[in-house]
Amino acid sequence: MAILSAFEMLMKPPAELPSVAAVFGGDTALRSWSISALCAGGDVTSFDGDVVRWSDLRDDLATASLFDFDGKRAIIVRDADKFVSNHRPELEKYVAKPGTSNRFVLDLSSLASNTRLYKAIAADHLLVACNASPDKKLGITSASRRKFLCNHVAKRHKATLSADAADALIEMLGDEMGMIDTEIAKLALYREPGETIDEPLVRDVVAGWQGKTVWQITDAIASGNAAEAMLQLDKLMSGGQRPIALLPQIAWSLRRLGMATAVVEHREREGRPVQLEDALSAAGIQRPAEIQQAKKQLRGLGRARGRQLLPWLLDADLRLKGTHSAEGRDRFLLEQLVMRMAKSAN
Repeated sequence: MAILSAFEMLMKPPAELPSVAAVFGGDTALRSWSISALCAGGDVTSFDGDVVRWSDLRDDLATASLFDFDGKRAIIVRDADKFVSNHRPELEKYVAKPGTSNRFVLDLSSLASNTRLYKAIAADHLLVACNASPDKKLGITSASRRKFLCNHVAKRHKATLSADAADALIEMLGDEMGMIDTEIAKLALYREPGETIDEPLVRDVVAGWQGKTVWQITDAIASGNAAEAMLQLDKLMSGGQRPIALLPQIAWSLRRLGMATAVVEHREREGRPVQLEDALSAAGIQRPAEIQQAKKQLRGLGRARGRQLLPWLLDADLRLKGTHSAEGRDRFLLEQLVMRMAKSAN
């Protein structure tokens, strides 16, 4: 049938659902929503992928539900990575000729595209990729993610979300859909039915004490106060914030300071006069109060640290989504980044 992103599948489900589907990817909320969509209208039987064996499933896959009158019964293997590794030959055989009484759904954190199982499901059934980060191969872009938040997630809470507000949520929270869904649910309480959740509301409400703490981290980094930066970072992580969600919040203002530094150095190389206010404006800092705060932070950072901000932040982002995505390693990486950025040149 197809390989779809969860965004596509949830906003426009296929007219005819297949007998086998694999839902895979790192975003657990997207996986949960996709599985619910695949199982809508039918009886559901779930198995734990860490302990279930193929022999446990065989009879269920061959037996229709006595209580399912309007649709197929769904048989789901949750957290199926280990199950797939242990029973790949049996799965490949079943996918080649599945039963018609049930819909078989595999819930996986990952599924390699070079495996026979992946190719077989993609050719004749349905693969749903549950990642929210931009991916050209899957057609996931910033625009499609924004559309998904406005047209699907917000509607789950009978809310109207502006495009700017959607971008602000991604900027402040990262692209973990479960966390964003929770915040939209909260924001919906601040608006009457029919009113729009806009960017100012997002920045005011979502920030809260956590946003204030992020600003304290930024100020501590700019002034070279590593101890204060680490203290405030620990407060956020002890409060349940994950490093993958914290990095975009910390990086938001620091990235603009790095861009302003790059503008200054570019104009200097061209022999053009440089006004710091112009460089800050080019970096997206335009409100008078923000300009004064940013000027103070740039002076505290100094030129050497300012020019390193962009490469440091990019490197940390790539590592958090790759080599340092595991719990423990992600915290170590974020703490290392904050220490590096907050290290005074003096």
